[in-house]
Amino acid sequence: MNNSSNQFPEFTNHDREGNNLLWQYVQSMSPETISQLSQPTTNEVFQVIERNIMGLLGNLPPEHFGMMVTTSREHLGRLLASAMMSGYFLRNAEQRMSFERSLQLNEPKSSHGDQF
Repeated sequence: MNNSSNQFPEFTNHDREGNNLLWQYVQSMSPETISQLSQPTTNEVFQVIERNIMGLLGNLPPEHFGMMVTTSREHLGRLLASAMMSGYFLRNAEQRMSFERSLQLNEPKSSHGDQF
């Protein structure tokens, strides 16, 4: 029989938390830092996160359907972990896009193209 708790041991194996440097780093953050990292800085990131969560839960229009989702604590934890990972990924992508845009703005314009 397939034991679902073994499918994602990185989310459920509490014995390994002491060896996980990322987990230790996140736990050492101040509440203010976590709050800042948790807030989407642009409307685009907020919309992507919203679409992702709607896709995970189901995409029924709320004005026509009253939905109640029931799940176990373990599955809710996995959903939260997935949403957090998506958020961190989107934040990194947003920072990279901003960095690349700033590099493009700072590149000198050459009238001869890219020739050196």
